[in-house]
Amino acid sequence: MKERKIKLVSIADAKAFVVAAMKCDFDVDVFYNRVVIDGKSILGVLSLDLTKVLNVRLHGENAEFEEYLETVAPLEERIA
Repeated sequence: MKERKIKLVSIADAKAFVVAAMKCDFDVDVFYNRVVIDGKSILGVLSLDLTKVLNVRLHGENAEFEEYLETVAPLEERIA
């Protein structure tokens, strides 16, 4: 299981995230504080506060999806 931090700044970013997550054959969870939602659910992702940094938990491996997550990582995560 892997965890990544992401920052979705627009509805288009949220839609792109869900489309990418749906290509995974394993569960993708997105959480903030104690709220955990299915990363493959557009309504679930849009219900989160998109002004905050979100955590993504991957229950499998997909190199293409992990590369995508790097593109939506918060700026401070990209520098490190």
